[in-house]
Amino acid sequence: MDMKTLNTKVCVVGGGPAGVMHGLLLARAGVEVTVLEKHADFFRDFRGDTIHPSTMELMHELGVLDDFLKIPHQKTSTVEMRFGDYDATVADFSHLHTQAKFIAMMPQWDFLNFMADFGKRYRTFDLRMETEATGIIEEGGRIVGVSATSPEGPLEIRADLVVAADGRHSTIRDVTGDFKVEELGAPMDVLWFRLSHKDKDPWTTTFFFEAGHLAILLDRGDYWQVAYVIPKGRFDAIKEKGLAAFHKGLTDIAPFLEDRMSELADWDHIKLLSVQVDRLDRWHRPGLLLIGDAAHAMSPIGGVGVNLAIQDAVAAANILAKPLREGTLSEETLAAVQARREFPVRMTQKLQLMIQNHVISPVLSEDDDLKPPLPVRLADSFPPLRRLPAHMIGLGVRPEHVETPEDRTALKDGSKAA
Repeated sequence: MDMKTLNTKVCVVGGGPAGVMHGLLLARAGVEVTVLEKHADFFRDFRGDTIHPSTMELMHELGVLDDFLKIPHQKTSTVEMRFGDYDATVADFSHLHTQAKFIAMMPQWDFLNFMADFGKRYRTFDLRMETEATGIIEEGGRIVGVSATSPEGPLEIRADLVVAADGRHSTIRDVTGDFKVEELGAPMDVLWFRLSHKDKDPWTTTFFFEAGHLAILLDRGDYWQVAYVIPKGRFDAIKEKGLAAFHKGLTDIAPFLEDRMSELADWDHIKLLSVQVDRLDRWHRPGLLLIGDAAHAMSPIGGVGVNLAIQDAVAAANILAKPLREGTLSEETLAAVQARREFPVRMTQKLQLMIQNHVISPVLSEDDDLKPPLPVRLADSFPPLRRLPAHMIGLGVRPEHVETPEDRTALKDGSKAA
């Protein structure tokens, strides 16, 4: 087939939360954006289905929070933990100075579909499904676009800026080949599966800790999304012991699930999520910026990875929109995005590593002398202390706000401003 060429201002590679949010905000500000998503739709099993108060505050700033909350979701207003027989409340979101004082449990495909529909109000927003970036186009030491496959055949997309938001296994990062990844380590992996939810179930979203076992049950309404934490690289050893042993390990910490173990009839129902924590020393080079997991893979602790990626997207749009419109984009501008977001990333990863090493590793060591950590006991005993973890989980370090004004001339005919 003949190679087709498309010219745009910004090419965003990856239609996940960071990519769609970044593309939307730039398009809303009057910058022509093409977003590439390799799948035909967003309907697949993601590991991040929590929408935090920081993200919903952005929805409020965009004027669409009320519409967003019409999508079916479950509300989590506190974080509960059980250490053996000790029950504790460790975070309370009701005191946050935000419009939404809870975490919304929502399938990520619903979030992405909502944001994509929002973006389609603007003639400057071009979302191309089933279009996969496979390489970069470089001229004179500068990246000037990407090569891609599409339903119409091979495609060349030329752009003033390529934004790689294609996840921890970023194709753009790999084919560029000159980014140094700092591995920070993770002592765990996660087994990800579903079990039915029943009205008589005694819990909402809860963390269950037992010696040698850790499971997080996320309330999805008609089912539980279960994250069962295991020592790094031990999945094959667990499978060798058999499903019956796995069922017993799970029901030992959450006995109320015993009547639905038949739903895990084989290992095909259980997905292995390999946990990694890393970051790049440099997030950019001429013509290219990396954001979200492509720049820094987060631990699942706190469920903050998606929301941190969205914060990257907002900060990048705030900094880049004007230079892109005026044609004054420089590598110094791209460096300003990293300078803005690197501190929150480092601080969040530092906290995650601390929890990995001092809470999760001891639990997975199968030490029978399992006690709730002092911070957990203090937060449970003194409710005002629950506000700090709620702030860290719900808002994070240096939360971003939408600063890009809407360019109403970018609206399609018949579309209304938010």
